[in-house]
Amino acid sequence: MNQARGGDVPLLAEDELPPVLEEGRNGSSNFLIVVDHAGARIPRCLGDLGLAPSELLRHIAWDIGSLGVARRVAAALDAPLVAQNYSRLVIDCNRDPAVPTSIPTRSEATEIPGNVGLSVAQSAARRAALFDPYHRHIGALLDARLAAGRDTILVAQHTMTDVYQGARRSMHAAVLYNRDRRFAGLVLEMLRRETGLHVADNEPYFVSDATDYTIPRHGEARGLPHVEIEIRQDLVGDEAGQALWAARIASALRDAQHAFLRTSPLDPQGVSP
Repeated sequence: MNQARGGDVPLLAEDELPPVLEEGRNGSSNFLIVVDHAGARIPRCLGDLGLAPSELLRHIAWDIGSLGVARRVAAALDAPLVAQNYSRLVIDCNRDPAVPTSIPTRSEATEIPGNVGLSVAQSAARRAALFDPYHRHIGALLDARLAAGRDTILVAQHTMTDVYQGARRSMHAAVLYNRDRRFAGLVLEMLRRETGLHVADNEPYFVSDATDYTIPRHGEARGLPHVEIEIRQDLVGDEAGQALWAARIASALRDAQHAFLRTSPLDPQGVSP
């Protein structure tokens, strides 16, 4: 592990991937798909954060399958996609940087040696290199859509491990929200139409200001219709599973949008008239 740990040298070298992946910016859809934990990369100067390579392939490092699903959903809906290329072990892009777990020193039962004892400068370097560009990018895209008079429904795509702290999760997927359930409730209803599919309502997680950033900052604060979707990772670990779930989600989002528009016409400002 490089002892720089960010702060002493630029976090990303010029030949490394940028923090943000964007596709389909000019898509015709009202939807914007974002993936906060799409990548498992670690900036070169941070080495392996003191972890074995196998640990960096686990759910603690990224949302396995989330990008594959999101790309297919975005293509099906003709929607723009914005995703984070780097691991949440470096800095969690769906966690307020003011929260201690923004840069985790432990994830589930795994200690993260490269995150222990960071200086203020080292933590700030990670935020400046990865977190801020990602959220500036989302904010700028939303501003551009607003300026063009375009409506937006924000969809945050996540995945969850099938076994956490030794307990197996029974749900196949989950729909999450915080203060505003209007659109999320419709997505939940649409996904639950399929017999035999267990889709949880705000479980095993729920959106909050303490545990989430993307939905509170870009969805709730702007008054945009929004939803966060979790899928169990063992169901989307390969292309077949990703294609199946992308088709389900794209269909549910389309139908939820139609139902939403019957009762709450969209407004570019994000607030229903």
